[in-house]
This record gives sequence, structure tokens and C-alpha cells, in this order.
Amino acid sequence: MKETEKKLAFNNLLKQYIHFGLPTDEIDDKTDFTIHNLKDIHLELPFKSPVYRANFFSFVFVKNAHGQYTTDDLRFDIVPRTIYFTNPGHYKSHEWFDIEDVYLVTLSESFLKENVHPDIFEEFPFLLAETVNPRVLDEAVFAEFEQLYLQINKEYFSHSPYRTRMIGNLFVVLLLKIKEYFWKDYNPIYEGNRSSQIVKTFKRTLEQHYRDLSNGKVHQVFRLQDYADAQNLHPNYLSNVIKSKTGKSISTWIAEKTIAEAKSLLQNSSTSIKEIAFLLGFSEANHFSNYFKKYTDTSPALFRKQHGAAAC
Repeated sequence: MKETEKKLAFNNLLKQYIHFGLPTDEIDDKTDFTIHNLKDIHLELPFKSPVYRANFFSFVFVKNAHGQYTTDDLRFDIVPRTIYFTNPGHYKSHEWFDIEDVYLVTLSESFLKENVHPDIFEEFPFLLAETVNPRVLDEAVFAEFEQLYLQINKEYFSHSPYRTRMIGNLFVVLLLKIKEYFWKDYNPIYEGNRSSQIVKTFKRTLEQHYRDLSNGKVHQVFRLQDYADAQNLHPNYLSNVIKSKTGKSISTWIAEKTIAEAKSLLQNSSTSIKEIAFLLGFSEANHFSNYFKKYTDTSPALFRKQHGAAAC
């Protein structure tokens, strides 16, 4: 991959579309969730994107369109009634020849954990899948998904005070439908080559460790050496595999996971901020508050107040 291509990395859809020169009117920059019909975005066809890396989840529901999609070494044709999703960290590109009806949903891990399910990867392990093949559905099954994403789209553009909660609950149903039809018996540990297995084992260890932290089962945050020991690997080797396969360093994974867990605890529990700091391995509440503000531009107390959780 060319060095110029490696520099194209986006943490949200708004930045990606601005870079590509695409319309951004329907993208809400105040939430980690978007949904819209691509026919309203790609006004000039055919359209071919450069290779880029997106650090968010994408779900694509193709009712009627044709194109081609590439993620890492996987390339597939886009045809009517195709459903596919991608998770953060992969190189990808897409090309559209014609679009009549295609809905794109993007969301962050934080949104998933805050509004869909606190243990999102335990409930829906297929979200960790590295190699994701598209599914082409028959009309009746696709119609079930269409009902759901259109309802999500309706709530996304509403002004309801319960907008985010309703989107989150509808997305639970959507993920359950995907699990029912596509991924019922999926186990991410057994997928892919050796490097892929290392990445997925790391992700699973990370998820389990932060569940144990938030439940008070352990009190010391894992560092690089701990994750390497869990797989009997040299830490430098593990670091290289994780960085090359996901585009993010282990320290970035740990920081993002810490913030995601903190947000979930602040929103979904009445646990005090001091106790949350302790649960996440911080010796001082002030250290936790500074850390949280560094990555979110807001304090834990203000985040909790804005998201309606119990006061600390």
C-alpha cells in the first residue's frame, strides 16, 4: 500500500466526507451515530473512493444498487439486497456504479456500549470478525431488515428527547436479526490466519479484562506485557502484529477501551466517579478526570449530567 494511502484515516464519517468532498448536511456531528441514504450523498456517479482506514463501525444495506467493495485483501461485488458490515481498523475502498436505495449506518464503539449493550462484544461477538463476507438475502428476509433501518432513520431525523435511546434499542433488534440469520454460531477466535487469531485473542482478552475491572474482580490495569503473556508472545511481536493489522497501537486500544468503559459506567450506573476511577485502575479521581477530559474534551461529571445518569 502506498504511503499516501496509509495517511487516510478517519475517526468519524463527517471527517471522511469532508475529505472526499461529499455532502455533509445529513451528518450529525454531535453524536457517534449516523444513518442516511447514499443516493443523497453520491450525486455524481460513478464514484470511486481512495483507499482509507475508518476507525468506526459501518453497516450497509443495499436494497438496489451496484458497485464494488474492497476491505484489506477481500473484494466483492455489491448487488441488490446485499448486507455487509465492517469494523474499525481496516483498509478499504468502494466504488458505486448506480445507486437507487442504499442505507449506510456508522457508529462508534462508545455509542454501541452506551446505547446498545454495555457488554456489546460478549452479546454480539461477530462484531469482532476480521474477515466479513457480504450476504445477499431473499426479498422476504431483506424486507425485515428494511423495516428496522427505516425506523432507525426516522428516529435519527426526529427531535424526540428519547431519540438516542430509541435508536439504541432499535439497533439491538437489528443486531439480533443479523445474529439470527448470519452469525448464530460465530466464534471469532477460530477465524483467519495466525496474525488474525492473535488480533482477535487480544481483543477478547481486552474485553474480558475490562469487564473484570468494572465488576471489581481485578484492580490492576493490564499493560502490554500482560497481553503478551496471555498469548505467550514477545511484547514487541504482539505490538507489531496489532499495529499492522488494526492500524492502532496497543496503548491506543487500551486508552479507547478505558474511555468506552468509563462512559458506560457513567451513563449506566450510579457508581461514584471516585469509585469508577478506582475500578478502571486509577489511584486518584483527579487523575481519572484529567485522563477522561483529555480524550473527550469534557469532565466525567459533565458527561454524566448530559447523559442523564444518576449524579455522583
